Amino acid sequence: MRLRTLPLSLAGIVLGVFLAASSGPVNALTVVFLILTTVCLQILSNLSNELGDSISGTDSAVSRKGMHYSLMDGALTVDDIKKLIFGAVLSSAIFGTLMIWTAFGSLFCMKATIFFALGIAAIWSAMHYTLGRNPYGYRGLGDIFVLIFFGFATVAGGYFICSNNFELLPVLLPAFSIGTFSVAVLNVNNIRDMATDAATRTTVAIRLGERKARIYQTVLIASGWAGMIAYCLIFSPSPWTWLFVLTAPLYALHLRGVWTKKEQALDPMLPLLVMSTFAFAVLAGVGMMI
Repeated sequence: MRLRTLPLSLAGIVLGVFLAASSGPVNALTVVFLILTTVCLQILSNLSNELGDSISGTDSAVSRKGMHYSLMDGALTVDDIKKLIFGAVLSSAIFGTLMIWTAFGSLFCMKATIFFALGIAAIWSAMHYTLGRNPYGYRGLGDIFVLIFFGFATVAGGYFICSNNFELLPVLLPAFSIGTFSVAVLNVNNIRDMATDAATRTTVAIRLGERKARIYQTVLIASGWAGMIAYCLIFSPSPWTWLFVLTAPLYALHLRGVWTKKEQALDPMLPLLVMSTFAFAVLAGVGMMI
C-alpha cells in the first residue's frame, strides 16, 4: 500500500480543512470521512500503479531502484492485487458517499452531484496512471493530473466540503503550493527511475533529460513556496500564517540531495519531500487557525 506516500495525499486535505475551520465550524464526521476517502484513494492509486508497472514490465525485482513491492517479489499474485484494488474502490465509494451525506445532509442536491462527479474522476485517475490501454502516466501527463488531484482537488475539495462555501479565490494559491510540491515528489521519483522507465514509458524527466529535470525540480519547489508566500501577502497579513517557513531547512536539504545524489541514491529524497510537504501544510493551517 506504500504507506510512506499517505502523508502527501493528506497534506492537501489537512490544509483545506484548516482553511475551512479558520472561517467557521466544521463537521467532525465529515472530516473523518474525508480523511478515510483520501487514504483509500491513495491506496487505490498505489495498488493500481504496482499492477500497471508489473504488467508493462516497467518494474521488476532486478531493475527496481527504490522500495520493492509484494507483486514483483512474488508475495502476492495479480489476482490478489486485483481483489485489493476492488476493495479500495469500494471503500473509496462508501466513505466518499458518507462524507457527502454528512456534509450536505442529502445525496441529491447540486453540491452532492458535483462531489460525486469529482469522486468518480478521482477513482478513474487513481487507477489509470499506469493501468488501462493507454495510461496517462506513460505519456508524460502524470504531472498535470498530480497538480489537479493532489493540489486543487484536495485543498479546494477539503475546503468546500467542510465549509459549504464554493468561493474559489482564497484556496487557489494554497492549492497551487501543495500541488507543485506533489508534482515535485513525482518528478524526483521519475529522475530516480529514468533508466528503467525509458524502455516502457515517457515521463517529463525523460523528456527533459537529467540536468533539466533537476532544474525543473528546483522550479517546482520554488513555485510552491511562492504560492503560499503570495497567499500570506494578499489574504492573511498576520505573522502567524508564516509558520510554514519553519520547514524551509527541510526543503533546502531536499534540493541539496537532488543536486548532489545520483539516480540510485535519490530514493531518500522522496519521503523527505513527502514529510516536508505534510509539515508545511500543517504549519500553514495552524497559522491560519491562530
